[in-house]
This record gives sequence, C-alpha cells and structure tokens, in this order.
Amino acid sequence: MSLTSAIGSALTGLSVSSRLADLVSTNIANAATPGYVRREAQVSSVVLGGQGAGVTIDSVSRDVSTYLLNERRGSEAALADQDTRATFLARIEQGFGLSSDSGSLSALIADFDTALIAAAGRPESESQLGDVFTAASRLVEKINQLSDAVQDARTEADATIAGEVDQLNSALQQVEDLNGKIRATQAAGRDTTSLEDLRQRQIDQIASIVPLRQIPRDDGVVALYAQNGAPLIDGRASVFGFTPTRAITPEMTLAGGPLSGLTLNGRAISTGDGSLIAGGSLAANFALRDSLAPEVQAGLDGLARDLVERFQEGGLDPTLPMGAPGLFTDLGAAFTAADDVGLAARLQISATVDPAQGGAYWRLRDGLGATLPGPSGETGFLTGLRDALTATRSASSGALAAGQRSFAGFATEVASVLSRQRVTTEEAVSFAQARASALQEQELARGVDSDQELQKLLLIEKAFAANARVIQVVDNMLNDLLEI
Repeated sequence: MSLTSAIGSALTGLSVSSRLADLVSTNIANAATPGYVRREAQVSSVVLGGQGAGVTIDSVSRDVSTYLLNERRGSEAALADQDTRATFLARIEQGFGLSSDSGSLSALIADFDTALIAAAGRPESESQLGDVFTAASRLVEKINQLSDAVQDARTEADATIAGEVDQLNSALQQVEDLNGKIRATQAAGRDTTSLEDLRQRQIDQIASIVPLRQIPRDDGVVALYAQNGAPLIDGRASVFGFTPTRAITPEMTLAGGPLSGLTLNGRAISTGDGSLIAGGSLAANFALRDSLAPEVQAGLDGLARDLVERFQEGGLDPTLPMGAPGLFTDLGAAFTAADDVGLAARLQISATVDPAQGGAYWRLRDGLGATLPGPSGETGFLTGLRDALTATRSASSGALAAGQRSFAGFATEVASVLSRQRVTTEEAVSFAQARASALQEQELARGVDSDQELQKLLLIEKAFAANARVIQVVDNMLNDLLEI
C-alpha cells in the first residue's frame, strides 16, 4: 500500500468515525424523546482496483420493528375504543348513584314512597302533602337530569368526532407531505431518519383514531390502509368528511337524518361494527352517539313511561276524566304510547299540585281534578298513589326487562344492566391497557440503551485515534523522506 493510499484510507476512517460519533451522541441525547427511534449506520469497505481504499457509510437506518410497531398501534386503538365506552358508562352510572346515596335514583324512589306513607298517616297535614310533592318533583328532576346527561354525552361525542376528523385529515395530509420530502431527500443522498421519525409520530396519531396497516413503498414512501383494506394514503391522502351538530336531542338519529354520518373522499361509509374505522376512538364515539347512548336513553324513557302509566291508569283518580294526565305528565299533557322517545326529558309533575303553577297540595289527598278541598281525613287517593308506585306490573316499553316488577324494581334493573355493561367494558379496558403497556415496553427495550451507546462511543474513539495515528506515522515518514 502506498503512503498516499494509506492517508486516504485513514481519512475515510476519520470521517466515518466522526459520523458514527454524531449518531451515538444523537441516540444518547434523544433516549427519552417520545417517538425517537435509534439510528444505526451500515459501514462497508471501499475497494478500488482490487485494493482496500478505506471505509464508507452506506446508509443510516432506524432500528424499528414493523411487527411491534403495528401491534402497539393496534393495541392503542383498542384501548382508545374501550376507554371511550367505559368513560361514558361510568359517567351515567354515577348519575344513577348508589342505593346508599341520598340523591340516587333508588333513594329518591324510596323517599317518594316514604312520603306517601307519611302523608296517608296524616292526610290533614299540609306539610306532609308538601313532602309528597317535593319527593315527586325530585324524582322527576332526577330522571330529567339523567336524560340530559345522556344527550350531553351524545353532543360531546359528536363534537369529538368532528375534532378527530379534522385531526385525521391534517395528519394524513402531513404524512403525504412527509412522504414527498423523504423521497426528495433520499434522492439527494441525504439522511431521512428525522423526517421518518416525524412521519411515525403523525401515523401514531392516526392509528389511535382509525386502526391501520403501514405498507412500505419505493423511495422511503409508505402507504396507509385501514384494517379492512380501504386506502388512507397511497400516493395522495384520503379526505374524511363530517358535519357536527351543535345540540342533540333524544329524537335525533343517524338514520332519521339530523345527525351526520362519515364520508371518505365524498362517499358515505359505515361507522358501525366491521366498518373501516372499527376499533379506534372514532368508531367508539360514533357508537356512543348512535347506539350506546340511545340504548341508555331508551331505558330511561321506558322508566318514565312506566311511571306515567302507573299514575295515569283509569280508576286511580275518580276526579279526572278518562284520558286526562295523572300525577306524572308528558310536558303537562297525557302520555300517548306512540311518543315515548325522549319522554324522560319531557317528564313533568302535574301543575294541579304545584302551587307555583296555580295548583295546591291538597289535591294529592282529594284528587287532581278536585275543585275544592275535601274531608281532611281522607286517605283513599294517597293510598292509591302508593299502591300504583309499588304494584308489580309488566312494562309497556320493550326497553325494560320482561316480567312483572314495581317501579323501583324496574329502576334497579336498568341500573344493573348499565353496571354490568360498565364492568364488562372496564375489563376490556384493563386487558387493552395491559397489552398496550407490554408492547410499549417491548418497543422501549429496543430503544436507546445509554450504556451500550457509550460502549460504542469508546470503540469509535479508539478507531478515530488509530486512524489519526496512521496519518501521523505517514506524516513522519514523508518528513523523513524529504530530509534525505
């Protein structure tokens, strides 16, 4: 080997060592940076004319496991899905309250029952009759509040969908732009790993909203497909469409028209189970808005219907004409079976017993249609009201459980169904959370090991020193030759 080739080889060694030291330093500096993937250089020998001419860095790659990446993204999407459902169910269950809570639905039903018993014991007491009205009003208010909470959750889900659609479109467009930058940077022979890290973070955002598969293409470009094969990005980014609704009421449904569905590149797509968005937070919010919350609302409407019908049955109040509203009304009017959707939100106590609306407490003793107070010791109507509350009967609403129950029994069953759903969903959350954590730990185990990187840095420093020594020796030899 000539002195010139020796210097050339040593110089390439110095250059490669410097670059490797930069990579190790970058790895160590970003060991705790979210989304950062460890860099690794591929070094090879340079051969010219059959002789070694030093070393070169062929490429710098990101040490990422595609399998782990896809599995982790899938687990995070499943976690987002189940967590959205569990949060809603827990919120509504909390609204029902525990039976031991003074403000729970079951406690308010018991308070109403107790007030009726007390009033029947002292029918002449205006205070006792007022307690019946207060207990009935609190029960109505509780059912109204539960219905409002369900519709608030639907409205919030609709707003969240709009936000996620905007986030999706923005992230997909950024991935398309990054694909173009990576292609151009790679064609220019420059390092693309930082751009790839940025692209991975954008794809991670998309994957928690809509589960996807990442497919490599030429020139460092990637394509993204939803789980059922629909393209999200393959060349150009797809565009999702959605129109938010400012306020949602029980009667509003996707099938009925007032609520917006989802479009992909201008075409309507399904949002239910088995759809291309199934499994992520976007699908969970559609499920909450269009099926999960309406099911809870149907149970509340069924309860409200049962309450109204119990106190609207003919013969309970002789002072009322046939078909007149009873103690509990549909916005002050008699309830009709064809209009039970949203009844829980419209439930009101009769104005005839409400002093604030011109009514009087004594009608709880003498009859809602009475024009004048009757005998102060009359207990028949009060006893009939309690019997209506506690009687076992079959529910008219299909949303309530089959079999005969008291009103408290139906309320307990609705709360129990909700509780079972919440427990099942939280178990799914726990499983998804454990799986996501395990996969994240496996990814982190493949990440930057500072000790290992420092050991590499020591070897790089030795290689740098060796190449520097070669140059020094050659320099001394050249100086000796020049002195001859």
